[in-house]
Amino acid sequence: MGVPGPCPGSPGRPDAPVLDREEADRALARLGAEYEAIETSLLALQDHAGRRLLEGAELSGTTKERWAEAERSITVLWTLFDAYTAALESARELRQRGRWPSVAELAELTELLHGEGVTVPEAADGAPEDGPPGPAVPGEPGEPGKRFSLEGLVERINGLYARSLDVIVAADTVWSALPARIDLLSAELQRTRSLAHSVGVRPGEHPAGDDLERITEELSLLRARVIADPLAFWVSSSTGSSAPGGGRPDTGRYDRAARALEDIRREVAAVLDVRQDAERRLMQLRDVLSRADRTLTEARQARGEVLAKIAASEVPAVSGPSTALHEQLAAAAGYRRRSQWHRLSPLLDSLEERAEEELHRARESLTAVTAPLAVRAELRGRLDAYRAKVARHGMAEDPLLTERYDLARRMLWSAPCDLRAAEQAVWRYQQATAEALVPQQPEGQGES
Repeated sequence: MGVPGPCPGSPGRPDAPVLDREEADRALARLGAEYEAIETSLLALQDHAGRRLLEGAELSGTTKERWAEAERSITVLWTLFDAYTAALESARELRQRGRWPSVAELAELTELLHGEGVTVPEAADGAPEDGPPGPAVPGEPGEPGKRFSLEGLVERINGLYARSLDVIVAADTVWSALPARIDLLSAELQRTRSLAHSVGVRPGEHPAGDDLERITEELSLLRARVIADPLAFWVSSSTGSSAPGGGRPDTGRYDRAARALEDIRREVAAVLDVRQDAERRLMQLRDVLSRADRTLTEARQARGEVLAKIAASEVPAVSGPSTALHEQLAAAAGYRRRSQWHRLSPLLDSLEERAEEELHRARESLTAVTAPLAVRAELRGRLDAYRAKVARHGMAEDPLLTERYDLARRMLWSAPCDLRAAEQAVWRYQQATAEALVPQQPEGQGES
């Protein structure tokens, strides 16, 4: 997500000499450019996705405190920007009174541009650099004001903007990183829990089962804390960078949970060692039969496509999945659950061979039904290749060649496509091309 940079600004010049007309125009142009940059940055801050998330979230802890401060700073930012806008407009109006301003007007213009002539309420000055802003309402009647130069006002805007943006970017970065990783780890936890339960690793029955419950609770609490208080999981940059969002999410608690889950996975694997061979073979069988079923499904779909696109073509029928193999696979799983290894072993030997045969048969069916599409693609490629060859020899406009090319192309790009007729049309185009490209003997030369 792009983050706008700090608003531009430059230090003021106290006791500056009176500007001449060209210097005043240059100063106005520079301040006008700064105005545009400030406005763009403030609008980007308003529309930042992280800001919208912070506004709609139920926050707590560090994030709640810092966001409340940032919201006050953003309000002050707009007040300061309004003061900057009014002062700049006053300077522009003064300059536009005449092409050649008088000495008095130039002195007044110098004061507007470089003097501390911009008054803002104390409350609108924002927080001091080392403390939170006060709760006073900007512009309250009778409130003592503070004076700034335009350059000083820009500096103040820069500071408030950078601190506000830092809060928004940090929270947005944590929200973009940690919850998604926690969700992925939780999904992995659920898969591990399911596997553990299947082999008897349950809470109260095995230490690893108790650890699974503890990690589940920890991830749930961690996710809720990250959502409510993302800044509690933000580590500022150790390089001392002052750029907004300089730092990284703190993944310590997440990493500890991930390492604990990995330890549990190893424990469950140890429980599975005694049954590893049978489980592995059953999983491979399921995978082979699943691939065979998917291939047969793809072949049936391809057959419908071929029948719709290719005419006068013999497309073989496609059979369905082998019900007997699936029933025998279910029986093998039952033997495993009941630890009937003497029955499971010979059944697995038979199933592995027949499953590979089933996958081979499915692949052959897919190849057979898609053959007409492959033939059509080959004919299209051959036709275009000869067309390019004709064009290279400058004979693209030859009437006979054009007629035969158009005929062949219509056949190949129409549905349903008559492959036999299209192949003949392509062959006739090839023949005509070969004859047209044979060098003609000059008249008077022939057999001696």
